[in-house]
Amino acid sequence: MSAVAPGRLRGVGVGPGDPELVTVKAARLIGAADVVAFHSGTRGDSIARRIAASYFGDGVIEELLVYPVTTGATDHPLGYHGLMADFYDESAARLAAHLDAGRDVVVLAEGDPLFYGTYMYLHDRLSSRYDSAVVPGVTSVSGSAAAVATGLCRHEDVLTILPGTLPVPELARRLADTEAAVVMKLGRTFENVREALRQAGRLDDARYVERASSEHERVLAVADVDASTVPYMSMVVVPGRDKRADAAGRAATSADLAPGAGADGEIDCVTDESVGAAAEVVVVGLGPGPDRWLTPEVAQALAEVDHVVGYAPYVARVPQREGLTRHASGNTVEVDRAGLALDLAARGERVAVVSGGDAGVFGMAAAVFEAAEVPDAPGRSRVGIRVLPGVSAAQAVAARAGAPLGGDFAVMSLSDRLKPWAVVEQRLRSAAEADLVLALYNPASRSRTTQIARARDVLLEVRPADTVVVVGRDVGRAQESLTVTTLGGLDPASIDMLCLVIVGATVTRVTPAGQVWTPRFVPA
Repeated sequence: MSAVAPGRLRGVGVGPGDPELVTVKAARLIGAADVVAFHSGTRGDSIARRIAASYFGDGVIEELLVYPVTTGATDHPLGYHGLMADFYDESAARLAAHLDAGRDVVVLAEGDPLFYGTYMYLHDRLSSRYDSAVVPGVTSVSGSAAAVATGLCRHEDVLTILPGTLPVPELARRLADTEAAVVMKLGRTFENVREALRQAGRLDDARYVERASSEHERVLAVADVDASTVPYMSMVVVPGRDKRADAAGRAATSADLAPGAGADGEIDCVTDESVGAAAEVVVVGLGPGPDRWLTPEVAQALAEVDHVVGYAPYVARVPQREGLTRHASGNTVEVDRAGLALDLAARGERVAVVSGGDAGVFGMAAAVFEAAEVPDAPGRSRVGIRVLPGVSAAQAVAARAGAPLGGDFAVMSLSDRLKPWAVVEQRLRSAAEADLVLALYNPASRSRTTQIARARDVLLEVRPADTVVVVGRDVGRAQESLTVTTLGGLDPASIDMLCLVIVGATVTRVTPAGQVWTPRFVPA
């Protein structure tokens, strides 16, 4: 007697609600299946089945997979995710029994099977054992965008899909930093989502879509929704800001950076006559990482401005709030972003430029002064520049180590992007000969992998190999590490862009407890 060939597994998307949005391929596979499986909440009512039932074949075996819970509340020893893992294991075993018996199994999924779909957890467990394939479906995002009937994103607009379960500050930040957004997983989270939209300044544009494409579809302004009526099968659509500048729909996406922005999205350089007497840019240091190292003075300044300008990871550390516009950019356009800040301030906007650590130590403060001297923007020189101090990376690493900066020290950057490497070497050698403690910023990056090794070799020409070295990595964050080694034992391969290196003087010491300190005195 020959063995029965295993059945085939298919994950099939059935769209957001309208049975006519089921694809031709999905309808064919559903009609030919021996077994059709579908999920439901604890009440056993499956939305996916309601969508696809008209395509079921005669005599089909139906497998209802009922979630044990629909929220995170459970007494399972491993919590909600442990309980759900057990459920997926049991569901996979039920379907495997059909597949082993030679039956073809179709698992229905609302929307698309692999877009926040439960089918993916069954696919993880079964696809390596059986002939498996996925049939994409019309997503709930597409269905909701069609219900709103407004262009969701245009040209270079970024569309961000967000779960409503994110904390309000994080959700507000992400909503403020994207052109278009869709927020899923509503229900109990709706009020938090509405508050995040308000803080991000996106509430007026946001539309609520309930049960997209079904006969019960509703579209409302988010501000008008009764939160007590919001089902899980709903979402918020935030279209990209529609600033079409021509018939082709090319958008002036920077047009609300400031009054006076042209159709190309650029802000005209200011003249002496256009600058108000009170125009000012405040340049602040956020500290190396944790919020507790943000000074009260800086926190107050950030609470009073209308615009925050800076490198994207630093801008992301400023909480989003209503009325705040964020201008994030890459890591090598310091003067450009400084110029934007000055031009905004010249037009009467309240502006902060942010840096990590201390803005005056290899930070944005010098770049703002540099941008103020640009000849073709004479009005920038009339904008006041106020610099507020922050905890520097050198201070943070030194404090973690003990007191390696207790004596005379020098601070250097190993980056040769703005100065020749020959200058770096000459300054390293001079500082070593003067027996100064050295705090080395920018010791390595993705594109600069050899500088720290070359710097170590230069220092070893002057300093003994047993000179104390401290390597602080990601200090102030949960994953921070601190290594005490020697100049001869320093491994350049262990240094990356998250590190700051302190090279001690000849008198720098290590206590029996492993703390590093440099005496205040120098022997005669």
